Amino acid sequence: MDIDARTISEILTIINDEDKKIPSAVEKEIPYITKAVELVVQAFRNGGRLIYVGAGTSGRLGVLDAVECPPTYGVPYELVQGFIAGGEKAMFRAQEGAEDKEENGAKEIDRIHVTKKDVVCGIAASLRTPYVVGAVKRAKELGSHTMYVTTNPRSKFDAPEYAELAKAINIAICPEVGPEVVMGSTRMKSGTAQKLVLNMITTTAMIRMGKVYENMMIDLQMTNQKLRERAKRIVMTITGIDYDKAAECLEKADFHVKTALVMIKANVEKGEAKTRLKNADGFVRAAIEGKIYRAE
Repeated sequence: MDIDARTISEILTIINDEDKKIPSAVEKEIPYITKAVELVVQAFRNGGRLIYVGAGTSGRLGVLDAVECPPTYGVPYELVQGFIAGGEKAMFRAQEGAEDKEENGAKEIDRIHVTKKDVVCGIAASLRTPYVVGAVKRAKELGSHTMYVTTNPRSKFDAPEYAELAKAINIAICPEVGPEVVMGSTRMKSGTAQKLVLNMITTTAMIRMGKVYENMMIDLQMTNQKLRERAKRIVMTITGIDYDKAAECLEKADFHVKTALVMIKANVEKGEAKTRLKNADGFVRAAIEGKIYRAE
């Protein structure tokens, strides 16, 4: 209550002390995040998408998580998508009032042709954002699986005013981070908690889709010099070969990191490596071992 009278160092310490509460709040939600990841992986394997919808900070976090998946994991941009109330302009400048109508969220869902194959994840710290509520309810009407990430208590869904929303949600993820250091500034603890949850959902889903070997990204798109160099370092780290050899092997593998890794680790030609990867459902570890594998 006296933060406005504190020194800079004291203010920073107060913020840091509050931020320390976030990981434990997220930890309590792991059982629900687990169920969320299971839905997402199932959707990906059945040709569906993960769709984030949010407003303000929550919307920006969804867009951020979505746009970082393709360069990191080599997936199509359509696989994970983020939508924010007010559209692209709202990413850079607040569009006041854009979030205030449920029909705007519902129209967004119709516009992108959501189907029962998709998972739609609403993100709203306050729980009640109309744009997000409308999107999730419409997605449920279309047969989509739905999730909701909020920093309000789970018990809020029992309130009469949230009865319709509760019926429209398959999984709620509700890390309770407590009041913000600056009252109502949900870009702080609430935003951090939401960012952690979204990181966990997509990272774990991508691992379960075979996009990681050991603890390294092995399906990244080499769309710029930085990522090309990263691909070479990954191959060098995993296989122990030198820089020039890594570059040569990647070229032989058509610049596909997974193929290069199987070629080197299993000592096989490109065609055999590709066959092994197909039989192993894209999982490098199983492909190196020559196993026929289908993820659950």
